[in-house]
Amino acid sequence: MPNKDQNLEQLQIIPVSGSRLLRRFIDLPWTLYVDDPCWVPPLKFERKWHLSAKNPYFDHADFQAWIACRGKRVVGRISAQVDQLHLQRYNDATGFFGFLEAEDSQEVFHALFKTAEKWLRQQGMERIRGPFSLSINDECGLLVEGFDSPPPIMLGHALPYYGSRVEEQGFTKEQDLLAYRVAPETPQPRHLEMLIKRSGRQVKVRPMRRDSFNEDLEIIRDIFEDAWSDNWGFIPFTPAEFAELGKNLKLLVDVDFVRIAEVDGEPVGMMIAFPNLNEMIKDLNGRLLPFGWLKLLWRLKVTGAQSARVPLMGVKHRYQGSRLGVAIALMMISPIHMKARKEGIKEVDMSWILEQNYAMRKIIESVGSTLYKRYRIYQKELGTE
Repeated sequence: MPNKDQNLEQLQIIPVSGSRLLRRFIDLPWTLYVDDPCWVPPLKFERKWHLSAKNPYFDHADFQAWIACRGKRVVGRISAQVDQLHLQRYNDATGFFGFLEAEDSQEVFHALFKTAEKWLRQQGMERIRGPFSLSINDECGLLVEGFDSPPPIMLGHALPYYGSRVEEQGFTKEQDLLAYRVAPETPQPRHLEMLIKRSGRQVKVRPMRRDSFNEDLEIIRDIFEDAWSDNWGFIPFTPAEFAELGKNLKLLVDVDFVRIAEVDGEPVGMMIAFPNLNEMIKDLNGRLLPFGWLKLLWRLKVTGAQSARVPLMGVKHRYQGSRLGVAIALMMISPIHMKARKEGIKEVDMSWILEQNYAMRKIIESVGSTLYKRYRIYQKELGTE
């Protein structure tokens, strides 16, 4: 932490522009989390891509980032975004913040949020919500429970004081996102096995077809948009964004870890499990050169992961809340767990789930999953400066 002489240096908030300032923006967590064994250093090249014009998110969003500096030291960072797809869908004049990191200082948090809020007002926004880095389809929510374990792929980490510092700035809870985990060898209760057996004639579950990859990718997208359409904050992927997801699927995921459920031949459910890339990159310190890429390739292709995450799962809306809908979900979970056991995976993260999505929480808890992390979405009315 900074000493008293360092704290006397004037705090400056600097807009991020150009590669040098972007590098300082990306590098800040290496300073803040130096003593946190649960933090996973992200791959720096991936963070640069995520914040570059190559990311299709920026085709429909405006973005600005800032760093907070005392002298030559970076002590905080934040971003603000206006997503035109969100505004078209909800018409609620809501902008977003993300990438929040800072030293334990009320002054730093206040200066960062004051700057982001001013920018959003200038864009015509009336409220601010977050964190989203960058959107609800990316890493989102601030960790408020579960600091004692590393996050899996595409879930964030935070320092324990972040929540209280955000709330000091007038933010209140809007939603909580829950992360569950389960050991894939956990046996299903007998009554669930009977439900699956009774539905077996009507429901068929198959893996993704490697020789019809693009066709199945469109099926997954159609199911996702139908299943999640009424969820709080839902924004559909654009074709370009889903194509990027498809590239990652093809590169990282065995087709047996992707399941599509069909009722009388119609695709109605999907589930995708990713190997936990965070587990594989934790000791690379954010770098693939000179030899990090060899280690990662070996772990991906040879040794495999000890854990996995299910970031996407859904059953079409008309089956939700029904006995058949429960059976569809369970019949997708079962082969994923079977594949996980075969691959030596000891733990599967199933997240995130909206706190108020009691039906899905009940299904996930019924197969032995336990809640182990909680992420909070905050909101604040902007008012006038």
